[in-house]
Amino acid sequence: MINKKRIIFMGTPDFAVPSLKALHDTGHEVVLVVTQPDRPKGRGQKVYFSPVKEAALKLGYEILQPSSVRSSEFYEKAASLYPDIFVVIAFGHILPKKILSIPKDCAINLHASLLPKYRGPAPIQWAIINMEHETGVTAMLMDEGLDTGNILLSAKTEISSKETSSSLHDRLSRIAGDLLIQTLSDMSKNSIKPVPQENSLATYAPMLKKKDGLIDWSKPAEETEAFIRGMTPWPGAFTFIGKKRLKIFASDVVFSDSKEAPGTVTGEARDVLHVATGKYLLSVKEIQQESGKRLYIKDYLSGSNISPGTVLG
Repeated sequence: MINKKRIIFMGTPDFAVPSLKALHDTGHEVVLVVTQPDRPKGRGQKVYFSPVKEAALKLGYEILQPSSVRSSEFYEKAASLYPDIFVVIAFGHILPKKILSIPKDCAINLHASLLPKYRGPAPIQWAIINMEHETGVTAMLMDEGLDTGNILLSAKTEISSKETSSSLHDRLSRIAGDLLIQTLSDMSKNSIKPVPQENSLATYAPMLKKKDGLIDWSKPAEETEAFIRGMTPWPGAFTFIGKKRLKIFASDVVFSDSKEAPGTVTGEARDVLHVATGKYLLSVKEIQQESGKRLYIKDYLSGSNISPGTVLG
């Protein structure tokens, strides 16, 4: 463990919370928690704190919520605390060189992929969508690029056949907390040698938008099933029946060929919904109609008839 190192922690969403708690539980000195400003959400535009702010309040840390990390006020505040280390996890800003020069020792970032694969804001979703068999968390030294710094340590984990972005997110966030503490401990012993990333192997995981959840039924069922898992819970995989949006949360592949066009509902049984894809059938397991509840397919079909031959899209 690093003895009496002064740490400024920067993070915003749920993913960063286990790492902040891990620092607290292991006795590290967190002198400031930096997170994004409070933001209004929903129809009522109620103002919500970030998950990191909520955790920092409970842990008793000083909190700073700058509107810009490039402001002179932010620089002066951070520099005045004479930090040894920055710990940055899903903060939501790229730190400029001037800010990165503040800590005495280094700035560490934890990223939810095995770098250099899946740099960018949505590594968890894209790893599932692309049917990867494993992923992990990487601790790296920060530079001015996007997830391009030298690697300190990494931790791998398998992606199960029914993993959703939600379940993988939660598991990786816990792995990140453990990896952070291990990284700080090894650094204190001078037992880590930073390794440059192999840029030729780099891939990018772009931000997902709500429209990106539209299902392309022309793709094989195995890819579509992975797509649905990767899009759950956000932005959510969906299709249309006429003008009505149907959100699909879970599905299985049925290794049976169909002569129907992709997106066509087939007529195997009353209480199942099988849809033709580019290869094989997709059996829909959980579904939600606009303004409706999330239901198992048997319950949904008991009140909503989708006739064989109906084309989704």
